[in-house]
This record gives sequence, structure tokens and C-alpha cells, in this order.
Amino acid sequence: MKSILLLLIFFSALMALDIEVVSWKIPNGQTALLEFNETEGLEYKSVVVGKKSFTIFSKPNNMEQKYVLIPFSYYEKAENKTLKIKYIQDGTTKIQRLLLKVINGKYEKEEIHVSSAKVNPKSKEVKQRISKEYNEAMKIYSNVTQKSYISKPFIAPLSSKITSAFGKARVYNGSLKGYHSGTDYRAAMGTEIVAANDAKVALVKKRFYSGGTVLLNHGQGIYTCYFHMSKFNVKEGQMVKQGDILGLSGKSGRVTGPHLHFSARINAVQVDPLQLISILNKNLLTGN
Repeated sequence: MKSILLLLIFFSALMALDIEVVSWKIPNGQTALLEFNETEGLEYKSVVVGKKSFTIFSKPNNMEQKYVLIPFSYYEKAENKTLKIKYIQDGTTKIQRLLLKVINGKYEKEEIHVSSAKVNPKSKEVKQRISKEYNEAMKIYSNVTQKSYISKPFIAPLSSKITSAFGKARVYNGSLKGYHSGTDYRAAMGTEIVAANDAKVALVKKRFYSGGTVLLNHGQGIYTCYFHMSKFNVKEGQMVKQGDILGLSGKSGRVTGPHLHFSARINAVQVDPLQLISILNKNLLTGN
């Protein structure tokens, strides 16, 4: 879909902000994209939504054009959201507001049966481990670098059937335990998993819930995640190219069988990975 052009007029200064908004209506759990065209005498800085501030970056393949990704959590309420665009004009910081509407994604439910030990762990040690792993991951996701490592469109981490989409309410052993935070791909044991794009490896670890885990930092707050792996082929801090083998699929962690759980985070917010990749590929990484 072509971006919709929004022209915001500053009546006080007779200055216009030239902004392209991909969609005015964003389902919960998805990501909004705003593109900023160069305007003489004006420097774009950030977009504030509620208490969160999102940096406006240069596009990966065009340093003269700017963009910002605004992630909306799965738990975001369906309502209008005010976006405060901060910019500098003639040495003065100014703000322009616009509205986006978050709508209900109308996600389905699915019931899953796994080991009870993976649903309601009782052990103090296990609970401490889960908490430690969560805090470690959130610290990683919160690291937003100015540099982008990507320069080409994203690819899928493997070529197979999607068995469970993002956002489905997860009912484990009859008890609602949240939602499906990624996209599941069918993968027999030992299937090669590849990097969806160029990145720096941020984490390689066996975790309680996600099992064999690789987290990739693509820069500018964009992360992709690869769960339930049986073998690793990369190390933390290593630079990888799109298509490099990260390791092999498995059935580690909280699973019903071997598969790959693929997910994404923007500024630490969990979002639909395929919707994110779609808007990035269509709008930022096409060479336009």
C-alpha cells in the first residue's frame, strides 16, 4: 500500500512538516511507520507517545531521509493516540501533534497442552531463573543504537508453513496465559535457521521458556528473536549477514514439539514480526 501523505501546516510560522504515514489505523500488537521528508531549516528529533519517546532516525539506505517506528503493545487499548513530533526550527524546539487510532486486532484463541512444569513452575530457583532471564532480555531490547546494520529487505528465517500466527490468545492446559508473541514456523528437528537480516548477535542462551535462544540486534531499536533451537552456530557479539545460519531448530523450552518461534521487538515492545517486516520492506528497504 502506498504511504498516505500528510501535510501539517504551522499557521504560526507558515512552515510545513512533510510526513508520510503508512496507516492511520494500527491494530494492537503492530507497528506504525512515519517517514519525514527533508524540510529546509528544520531538524526532526523524536516522537513522544504517552510517556515513551522514540528517536527519529536516518533511513538505512538514505541518510537524507528520516523515519520513526512506533510500536503498539498487544495490551494497548483501542483508542486515539496523540503523537507529539519534536523538531528544531531556527534554534527553537517545537512540537506538532497528530492522531493515530489503535484498533482491536481481533486475534483468535488457541489451546495448547504442555508439561505442567512449564505452565506453573513452583520451584523458587526456577522462578528466580525466569525473572533473571526476563530482565536480561529486556535490558538488551532497551539498547537502541543510532547505527543500523541493515541495508536490504528482510527474509524469512526459514521456508516452511506457518503453524501459529502472532497474537493468538494462548490457553495452556486449560488456563489462559497470555498471547502468542511471535510467529511459529514448522521445522523438523535439526532444520537450519537463518538470520532474517544483517545484525549483531545480542544473546545466545538456553532459557526456561524459549529454550535455545538467539537475539539479533539490527540497530535503531529493531530486534528479531529465534526460539526453541537445539544447536547454536553463532556467538554473542558476532556480526552476521542476512542468510547466515544461526543454528538448528529444536523443541527446547515450553513447546509441544519441534518448531521455530520467530518474534520481533521495537524499543523493547513486542510486535507482530511479519507486519513489521512487511512495512520495513515496502517502505524503507526498497531502494526508493
